[in-house]
Amino acid sequence: MKLFNDLFLQIISLENLFLAWEEFRSDKQKKLDVCNFELNLEQHIFKLHRELKNKTYKHGLYTSFYINDPKRRHIHKATVRDRVLHHAIFRILNPIFESMFIPNSFSCRVGKGTHKGVLAVDRMIRKESANYTKLCFVLKCDVKKFFDSVNHKILLEILGRKIKDTDTIWLLNEIVNSFSKGQVTLFEKRGLPIGNLTSQLFANIYMNELDQFVKHGLKVKHYARYTDDFLIISRDVEYLKKLIKTIKSFVADRLYLSLHPEKISIRKFNQGIDFLGYVVLPHYKLVRTKTRKRIFRKVKDRIREYKCGLIDKNSLDRSFQSYLGIFTHANAFRISKELKNKYWFWLKE
Repeated sequence: MKLFNDLFLQIISLENLFLAWEEFRSDKQKKLDVCNFELNLEQHIFKLHRELKNKTYKHGLYTSFYINDPKRRHIHKATVRDRVLHHAIFRILNPIFESMFIPNSFSCRVGKGTHKGVLAVDRMIRKESANYTKLCFVLKCDVKKFFDSVNHKILLEILGRKIKDTDTIWLLNEIVNSFSKGQVTLFEKRGLPIGNLTSQLFANIYMNELDQFVKHGLKVKHYARYTDDFLIISRDVEYLKKLIKTIKSFVADRLYLSLHPEKISIRKFNQGIDFLGYVVLPHYKLVRTKTRKRIFRKVKDRIREYKCGLIDKNSLDRSFQSYLGIFTHANAFRISKELKNKYWFWLKE
């Protein structure tokens, strides 16, 4: 395994910090905190660079709020300065760890995503069922309160296997320990803030331990994961039942996580497999009812924002087309047509 000893200077270089700024601001130009930061951009970036170089940098506090998308999530938003640094870290570390991830890990990776994940699950079911002619089963699991439960010590140990640069480890300690969830001790901090770009990378690095165990330790053939949701496909239902206990033990002993007891299920493939907003069935895919309702609600909300002058017509059109795109990955012609009709009706009323 290749080790890395000289990443710190790459992360904190002025070139990388300015490139990180460009990537960060690309869809946030109208945000007030971003505009204020940009007014004295060079001063802010040079100051951040000096603090990192001198190791006087301290991560700032978070602003917290809730969103419903679709379930209620507690978001923690870092300052602009810290978010620029998150992008700078991501730019250097992500390519290093990307090569370690399995092909069927689909969360927050270039060329992956929800649609690729659903297609992969459909292919695996088709293959295991001999093109839907033989019975197969799907074990579906969910890690309970994943982002709140990530153990800082274990995460930093995993990062330290690959990164031997002590300055980079110092910086990663500062980022990881900038947030903790619930009542913790000095020796057992937990939690990743939903909202940090680095949290997406850390989540994949953390759960890659499970991916490697399932694929190489247990030799599971058909497996896919998206963040804290994963599934395994097999013709042998008893084999899947035995895997539950083994995987439970691994995530508890190795990662200090637990599977959600109410979200462990084994279903026949022809009953429909609910995964990433779609229901996969033989020969076709449906959009999950909750996903459909959420899309209609979101489109109506965006139209309301447009009418109030909060967004322009181009932004509204882009949002609408992105929601329509979700339906193109399923057998949803009638729903797509209904959304188009609703869109024009809401726009004119």
